[in-house]
Amino acid sequence: MIADNVKRIREQIAAAAERSGRSADDVTLVAVTKLQPAAAVQEALDAGVRHIGENYVPEAEGKFPHIQWPDGVTRHLIGHLQGNKAARAIGTFDLIQSVDSLRLARKLNTVASDRGIIVPVLVEVKLCDEEEKTGFNPDGVQEAVGEIGEMAHLSVRGLMGMAPFTSDEKAVRDSFANLRKHILTLHNDSVRTLSMGMTNDFAVAIEEGSTMVRIGTAIFGSRYT
Repeated sequence: MIADNVKRIREQIAAAAERSGRSADDVTLVAVTKLQPAAAVQEALDAGVRHIGENYVPEAEGKFPHIQWPDGVTRHLIGHLQGNKAARAIGTFDLIQSVDSLRLARKLNTVASDRGIIVPVLVEVKLCDEEEKTGFNPDGVQEAVGEIGEMAHLSVRGLMGMAPFTSDEKAVRDSFANLRKHILTLHNDSVRTLSMGMTNDFAVAIEEGSTMVRIGTAIFGSRYT
């Protein structure tokens, strides 16, 4: 079932990319495995998925050792990261999408410096007023990217954001268009990733310029608890 779902999602990604005048190769699929067992993650990998997203550091730490990882897989942290888990996150993930404050960025940079590595990150932007969502205010994106970009052991690869949870497609589309506008104003060819779009809105996100979508339910079905 997971392989069939991955195939269907890839077809939908290709169709949305075509509508926006792009290739399906321009859009990276991240399979979100939050609250899914290791066996489900393995099925997705066996189906050709090469980007895995998790929300929680402790869950990933418990799950990842039980997975046979093919070459070339990137493990993404997409959930909110507390500073006291920064070291553990760097030891578990290849890319951290949810850098939502300068304080967290500084903590990650310190840990990475101590280990002598450079950590790829995305800067999270808050696209709506929903209380549970985190991120930089859109008006502060340029300043945040500039300051984080000066941290020697972090590599800013792009922006990440979540649209409001609503049936109002215009509100969703406008929020994605706004994030795309911000990445264009950076005028930085190394900051190109635009991570936006999930199961309920990824087609709209791609039409508005997303280069990375984070899909969970449409691939794995309901989450385990």
